[in-house]
Amino acid sequence: MTHPISRFAVPDLDSLPQDIRDSIAKISEKSGFVPNVFLALAHRPAEFRAFFAYHDALMDKDDGLTKAEREMIVVATSGLNRCQYCVVAHGAILRIRAKNPLIADQVAVNWRKADLTDRQRAMLRYAEKVALAAQEIEDADHQALAQAGFTADEVWDIGAIAAFFGMSNRLVNAANIRPNDEFYMLGRQP
Repeated sequence: MTHPISRFAVPDLDSLPQDIRDSIAKISEKSGFVPNVFLALAHRPAEFRAFFAYHDALMDKDDGLTKAEREMIVVATSGLNRCQYCVVAHGAILRIRAKNPLIADQVAVNWRKADLTDRQRAMLRYAEKVALAAQEIEDADHQALAQAGFTADEVWDIGAIAAFFGMSNRLVNAANIRPNDEFYMLGRQP
C-alpha cells in the first residue's frame, strides 16, 4: 500500500531551486535515499533553508555534546511529543551513532528506564522539561546540569535541541510526514 509523504504538496525535485536540489542530493548520497522530511519541506524553499540551517547548526557540531547525545535528545523529546517521523528517523541515527541497537527504542518509549549514564539522565531530564514545561525551568535545573558535568554551552545546546525539535515534531505531525521505510532497520544489525 502506498501512502503519501505528506498531506501537503510535495514538489517535483526538478522544479526546486538548485541549492535545495544540491542539499537533497547530498543527503541522498550520504544515506542512500531521500528522507521524506526533505521532500515535504521543500515546497517552501525559504523555510526549508532556515529549518535545515538551524538543524545543522545544532546537530552537526563537533564540540560539546557528542553526536549520539544530540540524537538522544531528539529521540527522547520526539517520543514525548509523539512524533513518529522523528522517533523513527532520529532513532535510526541514534542507533548508528551510539553503536547500540537497543538504545533508541528504550529512549523513545521511556528514557527513565533506558540503559543510560547518570549524565545522560540529567541531560534528558532537562530536555524533557524544555519540551513539556519550559516555563518551570529554574536555576536548580541548571545547577543539576553543572553538577552532572555540562558546560553552559552544552546546557544551551540541550535546551535548543529540545526546543527546535518541539517545533519540528509539531510541524511534522501537522503535515503527517511519514518516515521512510529505510529508517526502520538502520543500526539494528551489526
